[in-house]
Amino acid sequence: MKIGILQADSVRPEFREEFGNYPGMIQLLLEASRDEEEDLTFTTYDVVQGEYPDELTACDGYVITGSASSVYDDEPWIHQLRKFVVRLHKTRTKTVGICFGHQMIALALDGVAGAADQGWEVGIHESTVVAAKPFMSPALDKVSLLYSHRDQVSKLPSGAELLAGHDFCPVSMYVIDSHMFAFQGHPEFVKGYSEKLMNFRRQMLGEETYLAGIDSLQQALDSRTIGRWMLNFLAN
Repeated sequence: MKIGILQADSVRPEFREEFGNYPGMIQLLLEASRDEEEDLTFTTYDVVQGEYPDELTACDGYVITGSASSVYDDEPWIHQLRKFVVRLHKTRTKTVGICFGHQMIALALDGVAGAADQGWEVGIHESTVVAAKPFMSPALDKVSLLYSHRDQVSKLPSGAELLAGHDFCPVSMYVIDSHMFAFQGHPEFVKGYSEKLMNFRRQMLGEETYLAGIDSLQQALDSRTIGRWMLNFLAN
């Protein structure tokens, strides 16, 4: 299976040597989650620089990364990505959206995504699964992932079905038919990277949010299972 990674941001240079860049994080997650017989290849498209596949069929499916940008920012590359997401939807091309990607799918397809009144959500948080699909195997009733966002989806796009949510982020995971799968959490992040981000943003987050986020890193994660869900979804 050939997976196209639509890179919407880069890891800060001072963190890159230790943690790599976002496409590498996603590749590591999916390779760690694959079955032995699964053959995976990856191609990265830097959408900030306007890089896209010549044909949608160049890859079996696409993953849209997270980004420090907001999906509602008035930037040419964001407008271009939004149009590309509409193409992916119209052609029913398999697409997974992570964080910014999750919000971009919603906004591009008549949903609503914007700054949340609650502010920042960081660290590990648990969502309750409210609907199960065949690709969500192995099954979970609760999903614990790392989060790092202050924007979120407040209205699902047409045809979307909510899969999971929690009080702070009611729309934390959704699916559109069998071709769009999106979630607010970051299964590709590791705890060390999350901690570095929180330390960097400590003043921006505020002390209460920062301390709660750091404390949450003691909890277990379901990242590998979500990686498996991503592969199941893209393959079927």
